[in-house]
Amino acid sequence: MMAMQVFVINLARATDRFSFQTRQLTALGLAFERVEAVDAGMLDGEWPQGFWTGWERPMSDVEKACFLSHHRLWQRIAEGSGPALILEDDAMLSSRLPNLLAQLQAASGLEHVTLETRARRKLLARKPHPQWPLKRLYQDRSGAAAYVLWPEGARKLLARTARHAAIADAVLCAAYELSSWQADPPLALQLDRAAHYGLPQPLQTQSSILDSRPKVKLPLPYRLRRIKAQLRMGLRQLAHSQDGERRDLRPDPADFAYLNAI
Repeated sequence: MMAMQVFVINLARATDRFSFQTRQLTALGLAFERVEAVDAGMLDGEWPQGFWTGWERPMSDVEKACFLSHHRLWQRIAEGSGPALILEDDAMLSSRLPNLLAQLQAASGLEHVTLETRARRKLLARKPHPQWPLKRLYQDRSGAAAYVLWPEGARKLLARTARHAAIADAVLCAAYELSSWQADPPLALQLDRAAHYGLPQPLQTQSSILDSRPKVKLPLPYRLRRIKAQLRMGLRQLAHSQDGERRDLRPDPADFAYLNAI
């Protein structure tokens, strides 16, 4: 059986991040393909303006570029026959990851597995998956830095974004139509969250996404869409009040100790 494909989204100028990913993935024994990220300064006119104005707030050029970077990989995965791991270049990975990927390569009934945690509580099933260290993910709050996606899941994400874009995290979190699962314990986090979880930070980073978010009063259509999204999340939590629980997942520090040696 072939190993699962691993894609790393990386801008050419982010050489320090790519060097870190190369060392990290080599230490884990994972072959990977670098995928050139879409540059915010080189957005083309492929998409109509209305494509970018259907979310809960205006998207910055950096957010549009990040979405397109993920979207292009969704297209590749949708055309394939097996799952793939998508990584942003600031993802820290657990030493348990290779074993889980080997198990998931032949898994059925899954469409999306998020590996990460980001200090925000998630709505998870109380019962674990019977075979793998996963729990059904009913509501995420962030999570596009490290996830496994199957072709059927990719096709659903493409259908969801056929008319309107959103930031990549928001697309994944709102896609209730996916059979989504969460690695428990989490097997990834972004570098800027390392200190929060008491882990050494191999590389200092700063989120260009956070810095790029427009700080303006939202016009009425955006505010209405935001209210609708919040109501939808509330109904989701209510629907799973009996079989779900909200948890702040914490990584096991021992799983990331190998990073001290790379």
